[in-house]
Amino acid sequence: MTRLRFDGWILGVGTASGTRAVVGHWPRSPLGPLSDVMVQRPDGHRVLLAPTREAADFIAATYAFDEVRLVPVTVRRPDPATWEVDAGPLRLRARTGRRSRLGWLLRGVPPPLARAPAWVGLLDRPARLLTGLRTTGSAGNGRTEWYGVQDLHAVTAVDATWDGGPLGALADVRPPVTFGFGSVPPRPRLARVTTTVQVP
Repeated sequence: MTRLRFDGWILGVGTASGTRAVVGHWPRSPLGPLSDVMVQRPDGHRVLLAPTREAADFIAATYAFDEVRLVPVTVRRPDPATWEVDAGPLRLRARTGRRSRLGWLLRGVPPPLARAPAWVGLLDRPARLLTGLRTTGSAGNGRTEWYGVQDLHAVTAVDATWDGGPLGALADVRPPVTFGFGSVPPRPRLARVTTTVQVP
C-alpha cells in the first residue's frame, strides 16, 4: 500500500438553485500544487472540473462522477476571507467568516497528530454521531481515505455562475453531495484539511 497526502483546503457550498460545489485547493500534493472542483447539479449530475489528465484520472479513480471535464482551474485569495474560483463553466466568489467553535477545538490539536490516519480513524465514530459526517472510509478502486481536519470557518456569502447563469444565493449543501463515502458539512464551510489516500 502507498499513502499519498494532499495538504490544503476544502470549500463546500450550496446555492439556492440546488447546485452544490466542493473546491479542493492543494498547495502541497503528490501531483504538485493543484486545485479541482466537484460540482453536483440540481438533477444529481456529478461533474469533475480538473486542470490536467493526471489529476482527473487520480480523482476520478477515488470518487464517482457522471462527467469529467479538463479545464483550467484557478483559485485566488485576494484577502484572507475571500476565495475566487475560475473553473471552466464555474465562476465562484465566496466570503468566509469567523472560526467556528469546532474550528477552535480542531486548532488545539497538534498538526502532526491531526494529520495522522490513526488519529483521524479514532475520530470517525464521534464525528458521525455528532455531525453525521465521516473522517475515514473506503474510496473507489480499493482505496482508503482519511480527512484530517485542522480548522473550520463558516462561509457567509457566495456569488456563483454556471455557463454564465447565476446559481443563486448561498444555501445549505442539501441534499448531501454523493461523490464518495461522505459529504461536506451541510452548512457551507471552509476546512483546513490534510487528506491521505491509501492506494493499493
